Amino acid sequence: MLRLLVLLLLLANALYFAWAQGQLQPLGLAPVQQSEPNRVAQQIKPQAVRELSAEDVRKIETGARSAECLQAGPIDDTAVAPVTQALAGWPAGSWTLVPVSEPARWIVYMGKYPSPDNVAKKKSELRQIGVTFEPVANPELEPGLSLGGFPTQAEANQLLERLAARGVHTAHVVQERPEVKGQQLTLPAVNDDMQGRLDELRTALAGKTLRPCR
Repeated sequence: MLRLLVLLLLLANALYFAWAQGQLQPLGLAPVQQSEPNRVAQQIKPQAVRELSAEDVRKIETGARSAECLQAGPIDDTAVAPVTQALAGWPAGSWTLVPVSEPARWIVYMGKYPSPDNVAKKKSELRQIGVTFEPVANPELEPGLSLGGFPTQAEANQLLERLAARGVHTAHVVQERPEVKGQQLTLPAVNDDMQGRLDELRTALAGKTLRPCR
């Protein structure tokens, strides 16, 4: 049995060699020839490859770094017209305006304090009992501290109760901002060529700050 198996393997190898060399082509048995013109046409042409110079690479890298995404909004619907006028000469696809809605924000608030020194003292007291805090986003609440923000007053009240159990007794819940609806302006790739147009756009935004995209 073993001798028969060896003979079959030798025969199979001999047939494969003959097939690979095209010796069985008269019998209609031969490998497919990889010489179609379309395969040659698809090959990379070395003469068409251009090596980038150091200056070319520097320009590409500088362009990639200098382009940044900026946003502003929500912009009130009544204030959109001056913005679109300022953007009239910008390249197609360089800006978008889409409807957005920012929910109201309620915070557990401590303040207003008489001075920054009082704020610093309160921060130290909060750290000692392990209570986190953050600056307030509404200038009218300065100087003061936020111990947490929520989209609903009920959620803020729940935090206030938990903090009271930890010894925080002078905080209260206030609305940091109301719900805001309007248009969100996005400039997805502001490059060096577009930087000079930003001053006119900022004037049209009438106080709305251009900030990095988030």
